[in-house]
Amino acid sequence: MSELAARPADPVVGLAAAHESAALHATGFAMYTDDLAGRTAGVLTAWPVQSTSAHAKVTVDVSGAYRVPGVVRVLTADDVPGENDAGVKHDEPLFPGEAMYHGHALVWVLGETPEAARRGAAAVTVRYEQMSSLITVTEAIAAGSYQGATRTVVRGDAAEALGTAPFVFEGVTEFGGQEHFYLETQASLAHVDSEGQYFVESSTQHPSETQEIVAHVLGIPSHRVTVQALRMGGAFGGKEMQPHGLAAIAALGARLTGRPVRVRLNRTQDITMTGKRHPFHIAWRAGFGADGAVLALEATLTADGGWCLDLSEPVLSRALCHVDNAYWIPHVKLVGRIAKTNKTSNTAFRGFGGPQGVFLIEDIFGQAAPILGIDPIDLRRRNFYSPGQITPYGQLVKDAERMRAIWDRVRSEADIDARRAEIATFNAQHEHVKRAIAMTPVKFGISFNFTAFNQAGALVHVYKDGSVLVNHGGTEMGQGLHTKMLQVAATALGVPLAQVRLAPTRTDKVPNTSATAASSGADLNGAAVKNACEQIRDRMTPVAARLLGVDDDAVRFSDGIVTAPGARRSATFTEVVAASYLARVQLFAAGYYRTEGLQWDAERMHGSPFKYFSYGAAATEVEVDGFTGEYRLRRVDIVHDVGDSLSPQIDLGQIEGGFVQGVGWLTLEELRWETGHGPDRGRLLTQSASTYKLPSFSEMPEKLTVRFFAEAREDGAVYGSKAVGEPPLMLAFSAREALREAVGAFGPPGRTVVLGSPATPEAVFWAIRSAQGERPSVAPAGEPVAAGG
Repeated sequence: MSELAARPADPVVGLAAAHESAALHATGFAMYTDDLAGRTAGVLTAWPVQSTSAHAKVTVDVSGAYRVPGVVRVLTADDVPGENDAGVKHDEPLFPGEAMYHGHALVWVLGETPEAARRGAAAVTVRYEQMSSLITVTEAIAAGSYQGATRTVVRGDAAEALGTAPFVFEGVTEFGGQEHFYLETQASLAHVDSEGQYFVESSTQHPSETQEIVAHVLGIPSHRVTVQALRMGGAFGGKEMQPHGLAAIAALGARLTGRPVRVRLNRTQDITMTGKRHPFHIAWRAGFGADGAVLALEATLTADGGWCLDLSEPVLSRALCHVDNAYWIPHVKLVGRIAKTNKTSNTAFRGFGGPQGVFLIEDIFGQAAPILGIDPIDLRRRNFYSPGQITPYGQLVKDAERMRAIWDRVRSEADIDARRAEIATFNAQHEHVKRAIAMTPVKFGISFNFTAFNQAGALVHVYKDGSVLVNHGGTEMGQGLHTKMLQVAATALGVPLAQVRLAPTRTDKVPNTSATAASSGADLNGAAVKNACEQIRDRMTPVAARLLGVDDDAVRFSDGIVTAPGARRSATFTEVVAASYLARVQLFAAGYYRTEGLQWDAERMHGSPFKYFSYGAAATEVEVDGFTGEYRLRRVDIVHDVGDSLSPQIDLGQIEGGFVQGVGWLTLEELRWETGHGPDRGRLLTQSASTYKLPSFSEMPEKLTVRFFAEAREDGAVYGSKAVGEPPLMLAFSAREALREAVGAFGPPGRTVVLGSPATPEAVFWAIRSAQGERPSVAPAGEPVAAGG
C-alpha cells in the first residue's frame, strides 16, 4: 500500500474535471428521489396534518379523512409496530401527543393522489389543549428552559486577566439562523418486496442512520432495510438528520398498505417542518492590551435548539471549539448551553456551529478596533496563532504559519493598501455614499467532533472487460464528492477517468457509514476508495509482472497501460484484468479507512478532535447608501488552503458557493416568527422565497477572485488534499466587517459600530443612524466599554 498522501507520476486527481452528473443536471435528465415515484406503479402519497399551535396537547380525530375519495389510510401512533420515535436521542415522537411547535406533523394521510391526500389531511380534526410556549432564546433563558448537556472550555484564569486588562469590552451578541432552502425538498419513496425487505429511496446525507431509524420504527432488524441515496438537489446539513422520520413514514405506509409510498414535502411544508441553522445568544467580556493583543475572553453561548435535541450538542461543541477562529487567546472561559424552545428542531447546517463560534470573535474585533485605535486588518493579524501554540481545548495548531502567509498574500495580491487610500479619498468626497474594505481569516478544524464517525468504507469491483464500479459510503448532494471519488479510483488503479463508474450510495453495499458532513466526505471516503483500489491493483501486480517479464516492484499502472522500465512489452489494464481473472485473482475489494491521531474527551471538552485545520482569508469591498442602507459587494478576493486539490474545478465552485451562502446568512436571510400572544404565536412568517430573501445574481460580487494557497500538501489526507465544503462559508465575515467599517465612515472616527444580524439594508440603515449620533467612545483603562449588540 502506498502512503496516503503520495501521488503517482500521472494522477487523475488534480485535474480539472466536470461534475460527473453535469450533463444530466444541465439537460434535466438527472433523476432525484421523487422522480422515481413517477416511474413506480401504484404509489400512494403521504400528506402531513400540521399543528396550528406552538405548544398544546392534541387529540386527533381522523374519521373525516376516510370520507374523502382517494384516501387509503391515515397513519397514527397506534400503527407503529416498533418505537414511535424519529431521532437518535429518543426525544422526537414520530406521531406526537403533544404538539411542540407550529407546523409539527401530527398524523399522515395516504392518498391515491397528492390532491386526495391533501384534502384528506384538511378533513382531519384536531382539538388543542393550549400550553405555554417559548419562541425566542431570550424567553427560554428567562424561563430556564434548557436541554442536553452544558459544556465548558477553560484555559488560564479569564476572570483575573479581565480584572487587570487595560481595555475590557462587554456585550450581548445575538444572531439568527438560516434556512437550508435546498432546491430539492425532503423526499422519500419506500416499498416492500416479495421477501418482506424494505427498500427506501431517500434524499439523505446519512443513509445508515436513515436505515436504523426506519428499522426501529418498524420493529425489525437493519438487515431487512436497504436505503439508497441516488443524489440530492442540495442539502447543506438539512438532510443529515431530518430525513429519517420522513423515510420511516414512507416505510410504515408501505408496510400497512402493501403499496409504494412517497413523501415529498412542498416548499411550505419543508420550511415550516424542518430545522434551521442554530441561532445563538452570547453574553461576553473580552480584555485587550494597549497593543491590541487579546488577553482574555469570557462568554456564555446559548444555542436555540428548538423543540428537541437533534444535533444541537455536537453543533454547540464545534461552536465552542471555533470561538478562537485564527487567534491566540491566552485566558478563556466559554460556557455552552442549549435552549429548548417551541420551534422547529434546529440541526446541522454548513459549518455545523463553526460559523456561530467565529461570529463572536470577529464581532468583538470589529467592535474593539475603532476604540483601540488600531487598523482592523493589523489588529487581526497581530493576534494570529504562532507555530507551537495550542487551542483553548488543547490541540496543537498545525501549520499555524500558513495563516499569516495567506493573509499577507491576500493583502498584496488584492492591492489592499492602495485601494484603501482610494476609498478614503472617495469617502471624503461623498457625504451620502461610503465604501470600505475588510479582511477576515478562517481556521477550521476538519473531522467529526464525535470520534467514532471518522471512519468510512468502500466497495470496488473490476469487471473482466476492465471497467470499474465504485461504491462508497458518501452521498452526492451536488458538491462533487462522486466526481472526486472517480478521480481517486482512476488514479489508484491507473486507468482513464472514463473507465470508472460510480454507483448510488446504498446501505447493502457499504454498511455503517457516517454522514456526509463535517467537510470530511472526500477525506474519509477517498481514503477508503484508495484502499480498495490498491488492494486490487496489488493483487494484479504479480500477474502483470509475469506478462511483462519483470519484477513485481517494477510494474506501473497509468492511464490504462501497464508498463515497467526495461520490459519487453506493455499491456493494457484490460489485458492484465483478463489474465488476473484466469489466474483466479480476486478483482473486487472492500476498502476501509479510519482517521488516526484523534483523541477527544467530550465531557472535559479537551483533546485533539481534528485531523488538521483548513485556512483561508478574504478581502471584501462594499459600497453603502446612507439614505437607504442598501449596499453592494464591489469586489471579493479570496486565498484558500485546499491542500493539493483532488479536483480544482470542484473546489473552486465550493469556495465560491460557500462564500455566497455565508454572505446570505450574514446579510440577507432573516427568519421571523410570530412572537405575539395571539392564535398564530410561533408561526413562521418567512415561509417562501417571497418573504425569505436568498442570495441571487444581484447579490454576487461584481468581481470575485479565488486563488488556492500553493505548496500546501496535507500529509495526513488522501493524495495530499484538504477539505473544502464548510470552511469557505466563514470567509463571508469579511463582507459583514466591511459593512461595519462603511457604516463607521458615516460618523466620526473612534466609535464602535454595533451591527445587527443579519446585516440587512434595514439593519445597516439603523446602524448608520446610530453611528451619526452621540455615543461614548472610550473608557479609562480597566473600565468596561459597553460594546454589545
